[in-house]
Amino acid sequence: MSTLKADTIQSTGGGAATLTKQHAAKAWGRYSHSNTAFEDSFNFSSASDQGTGDARLTFSSAMVNNDFSCTTSASNNNERICVFNEPSTTTVDVEVFTLTGNTDATQCVNIHGDLA
Repeated sequence: MSTLKADTIQSTGGGAATLTKQHAAKAWGRYSHSNTAFEDSFNFSSASDQGTGDARLTFSSAMVNNDFSCTTSASNNNERICVFNEPSTTTVDVEVFTLTGNTDATQCVNIHGDLA
C-alpha cells in the first residue's frame, strides 16, 4: 500500500481542486432573508427575494441535474418549517413557513449531488 502526503492539492491550472463524484456538500450557505445576502456560503453566487420567506439561490457551478438533495433549516427560536422547491441545475428556491404563513428568516442550506 502507498501513502500519499501533500500540503496542497491544486487543479492542473493551479487553482483549487474541484470535488466531483464525491460525497461532500457541493453547495452550502447561510442566507439572511432580511439582508437579502449570504452571511457565508460555498458555490452560491447570488440570491434573490421571491417574496416573504421565499428566496431563489443561484449556484456558482451548475449541478449535473435537478435530482440533488437539499437540506434546509431556519435559525430562529420560533417554530419554522423549511422547504425547497423548483430545483434546477442552476438554482433552488427555499421557503420558510410558520403555522400562520411565510416568514422572513435566516436560512441554512446544504446541497448534495454531482456537479456538472
